[in-house]
Amino acid sequence: MPLDIRELPSPMDGELTELTDKLRKVDFPTLGHYLEEGFCDPLLQRMAGTEKLVGRAITVRITATDSTMLHHAAGLVGPGDVVIVDCGGDRRHAPLGEVVVNALAARGAAGAVVDGLCTDIDALRAVGLPVFAYGRTPLTTKLHGIADGSLGAPLSIGGVAVHTGDLVLGDANGLIIAPASRLAAVIDEAIADDAEEPDLIAQLWEGEPLGSLTGATETVRRLQTSG
Repeated sequence: MPLDIRELPSPMDGELTELTDKLRKVDFPTLGHYLEEGFCDPLLQRMAGTEKLVGRAITVRITATDSTMLHHAAGLVGPGDVVIVDCGGDRRHAPLGEVVVNALAARGAAGAVVDGLCTDIDALRAVGLPVFAYGRTPLTTKLHGIADGSLGAPLSIGGVAVHTGDLVLGDANGLIIAPASRLAAVIDEAIADDAEEPDLIAQLWEGEPLGSLTGATETVRRLQTSG
């Protein structure tokens, strides 16, 4: 397959920056109340970094053993970008290590996601950039220069279709990758839900049944009488 190199998006505009600011405020599992798609394989977990990940996807596809395209892409990303690496299903070689992650952090990237493995885990944790992967290994990719790969083209990561420009959300619970328009449609309601949650929890500790507070008990009663 020939190289597929596409033009990367311009820096994030004011509208997108406003949305990402809102997304940093929400509890990501709250979005799970409103969305069904965009949730990556739960085995794809945060390996480094402690902060929430919010950024814009920049997609990179490499072969199992050759990270030439990733090294090229690392010099092109900008502030707020999240490099998303498709290794073609490989679970033996690590394209993300100390040098690549430092290169991304130096350019202001928000994080990195690999549909595979990472390495240099202690160094990655020292850098602090959020890195999501399926695991760790000392076996690394090389710079073979194989004419196969892509930059900016659609990918599938953790079972989720990803396009450059999609928004990437990650924390200790896992990853969400979705178009900005889809997240914009639910973010305000999700933030409102988060604001109401402390009162709900307080009522639980005061003895109120959860089903009474959420309406689930009334629903069950209605189903019983209508069955």
